[in-house]
Amino acid sequence: MPDRAGTPVPEAPMLEAIGVSRVFDVSRPWLQRTLAGEKRLTLRAVDDVSFAIAPGSTLSLVGESGCGKSTIARLAVGLYAPSAGEIRFEGNSLSVARAQPALRRRMNMIFQDPYASLNPRWRVRDIVAEPIRAFKILDGAKAIADRVGALLAQVGLSPADGERYPHEFSGGQRQRISIARALSSEPDFLVCDEPTSALDVSVQAQILNLMKELQERLGLTYLFISHNLAVVRHMSDRLGVMYLGRIVEMGPGEEVFARPRHPYTRMLLDAIPDLEMVGRARTPVGGEVPSPIDPPPGCAFHPRCPLANARCRTERPEHTRAGPSAAEVLVACHAVAEGRA
Repeated sequence: MPDRAGTPVPEAPMLEAIGVSRVFDVSRPWLQRTLAGEKRLTLRAVDDVSFAIAPGSTLSLVGESGCGKSTIARLAVGLYAPSAGEIRFEGNSLSVARAQPALRRRMNMIFQDPYASLNPRWRVRDIVAEPIRAFKILDGAKAIADRVGALLAQVGLSPADGERYPHEFSGGQRQRISIARALSSEPDFLVCDEPTSALDVSVQAQILNLMKELQERLGLTYLFISHNLAVVRHMSDRLGVMYLGRIVEMGPGEEVFARPRHPYTRMLLDAIPDLEMVGRARTPVGGEVPSPIDPPPGCAFHPRCPLANARCRTERPEHTRAGPSAAEVLVACHAVAEGRA
């Protein structure tokens, strides 16, 4: 939307993370440490992460297991508090937003395992209705029942399914119930933590299409967490690639897929099955993710990177804009900055 001078003004982000870090104490109990002469151990799960999500858009964070993306998911909805930095929801500090029911109900979360996130002793109607009752959105049993039926129909289930228990449904149907419950508080922002990783490939496509349809119909904003680049390709407006707690590449989704800059992003893309890549050389993702308790010095990716040099082993790379035509792409890589990639 332009200002009075006609200059485009960027839309204020719905969710913004500013230099967010999260450290966990993983030390053994005090007495055991004292007897063994051990020091306190800390794990830096998220390390100085910044991003912004515009209303109605999708930011996807991808990376291998242990890179910190699920920790960011919990930070984004206030389940964890940042050790450093700040998260803002529509300009308000998340700690302030979480204290206000009117703001708190506008954010919700879809979890990875739909069966583990649903109470097996409750009927589906009570599971979906719980946020409605908790936030006092509707009064009266009939109004709540009608709303639950409408929510179930919205995600492709029957209102009669509200009488059944979670174990009576398939994995894809249980995830639809989880989505209905997440929508019952009438949120604007949803954190989707690996919502399709526990599902069959054919069911994954159905759930992704459903989420895309709901986003367009309801104007939802997504923070989508996944370890699979193929899953987020058609979901993402912006894409962030994480490695050992840091975002190593961030940019528009199509730009990152078409022209990956960071060596780690290239390796992840090479791992996606693609008939057009048959017969072409690929660079497999070798090695293992280092321990976040004792990360390597310099660039954390250098033990696995084919382009690493002496600078990569000693100096931590900062984010730089990559490419003359890609001002929105940020990459933390010395090889890219030096033109070696």
